[in-house]
Amino acid sequence: MKKVVLGFSGGLDTTYCVKYLTLEKGCEVHSVIVNTGGFDEAELKKIEEHAYKLGVKTHTTVDAVKGYYDRIIKYLVFGNSLKNNTYPLSVSAERLVQALHIADHVKALNADAVAHGSTGAGNDQVRFDMVFHIMIPNAEIITPIRDLKLSREAEIAYLKEKGVEMNFEKAAYSINKGLWGTSVGGRETLNSKGLLPESAWPTQVTKHESEEVKLHFEKGELVAVNDNSFSHPSEAIQYLQTLAGPYGIGRDIHVGDTIIGIKGRVGFEAAAPMVILKAHHALEKHVLTKWQLSWKDNIANFYGNWLHEGQILDPVMRDMEAFLQSAQQNVTGDVFVQLQPYRFQVIGIESNYDLMSSKFGKYGEMNTGWTGDDVRGFSKIFGNQTSMYFQVKNDADSK
Repeated sequence: MKKVVLGFSGGLDTTYCVKYLTLEKGCEVHSVIVNTGGFDEAELKKIEEHAYKLGVKTHTTVDAVKGYYDRIIKYLVFGNSLKNNTYPLSVSAERLVQALHIADHVKALNADAVAHGSTGAGNDQVRFDMVFHIMIPNAEIITPIRDLKLSREAEIAYLKEKGVEMNFEKAAYSINKGLWGTSVGGRETLNSKGLLPESAWPTQVTKHESEEVKLHFEKGELVAVNDNSFSHPSEAIQYLQTLAGPYGIGRDIHVGDTIIGIKGRVGFEAAAPMVILKAHHALEKHVLTKWQLSWKDNIANFYGNWLHEGQILDPVMRDMEAFLQSAQQNVTGDVFVQLQPYRFQVIGIESNYDLMSSKFGKYGEMNTGWTGDDVRGFSKIFGNQTSMYFQVKNDADSK
């Protein structure tokens, strides 16, 4: 009997995979769920019970929340990374951490194969496959949903036929929840026009009065919210999510280019990530120099895109992470944010490293670090080569 490790979430696709692999292929299935912050203890217990009821041989839960932050999210914050200036790479990032832990589980069980529930039309198939090819090159990769070209309706019909009980109405939407946001895919996102209904959003809007929060960063990492300090930044993110999520902040539709070349739409909600990224960026604009900010933007843009395409194991990623880490040495201070229904606003910052110090002058009003004569001379030298260009050009054109 072939021993197969299945990356399992308890959703429609991976539920189908268990029944198909055990009933149709006669495999010994060992399910593993890698929790990246999307499940509480009660939910994990329910998923474990569901897995055993479906017929898996063993089920394992991996707590990857802190490691997920340390390995990936930290650098997305350092880089203020938003795919297409919109999407905080929620699923992109967590799939890679999940793939790495699943590969480790395959090694631990000495399994013959590894399986995942990705379709043939999205990015996840590439992310999982690529990590598996690198980390466990001798393991067979089995992908029933992709190989059989199944629709969600076909999966539901098969599972009902096999007597599987689950919330099939909820399964109409593909929801992936993690520490760095939640993606929501469904019939409205399959076309170029359409919004998700209110009922499809996992977090409902229950807050309507504005609220101010203070975010404290130490060397680029969120370590405190208001008067609450946390032993690990992942805990600060989760706490901020409880404050900002009920406002409906961070909801949007992302339109992007997939790794395989087609374009796709997906809904997402990411209240804490969006607030953190904008607050962090505001603090950086005060404490970093012009060229630090410029090079960070260039490197972070490539880093985010390369991560999105599954290339977490490329050595160049370690090089860019080293730069991003180095640039955070002075990114320490408080950022004040106003939360309101469906939106938020950064009010300002306080930091001992603030380069907007009044002792050097006040923009548009008064200078104290230089004189008007200094500026006259500087302006002449700074534009000297361009002035020479036009003088030479005018002389040449007049001949």
